Amino acid sequence: MKSNIAIIMGHPYSESFCAGLAAAYAKGATESGAHVRIIDLSKMNFDPNLKYGYSHRMELEKDLLNAQETIRWADHLVFVYPTWWGAMPAVLKGFIDRIFLPGFAYKYRPNSIFIDKLLKGKSARLIVTMDTPSWYNRFVYKQAGHHIMKRAILNFSGISPVRITELGPVKTSTDQMREKWLAQIQKLGSKLA
Repeated sequence: MKSNIAIIMGHPYSESFCAGLAAAYAKGATESGAHVRIIDLSKMNFDPNLKYGYSHRMELEKDLLNAQETIRWADHLVFVYPTWWGAMPAVLKGFIDRIFLPGFAYKYRPNSIFIDKLLKGKSARLIVTMDTPSWYNRFVYKQAGHHIMKRAILNFSGISPVRITELGPVKTSTDQMREKWLAQIQKLGSKLA
């Protein structure tokens, strides 16, 4: 049972459908007895640009320090975001660039190509909206955005398992379909997975 859940709302607009999905998951999880914290990127104040790469350290803004503390606290991470141009929005990528740093998410081993994964013991769920049908994302785009998040970021940091829930196409969805998705995500939150 995952008792501490961090929900990362990765849409830059606070009134988006993704924000509604994050709230629905939080409601289901809270009603099932989980402790929930929400990291809402639309309300955070930080520079998403890792200006110097890893050659110079950028001091983390207060919002990013708080986000790191929440991720350390959490047993389970839930990322809610849209797919834009085949991957996550720039604000979510910038958030990851700024806080999934050496010493927090992973650590290089001396004189080795191997790393220590510092976020082991955590699991994750990706709740991803798309305007593209799932079959098109799978067969034409090869689920590129999912692979980036799951393998190149979360698994690289030791987070496993990572499960993915796709919702779409959102652009042509009806109010009835959106209500169905909100209920589905609330139920998912109540299962604490």
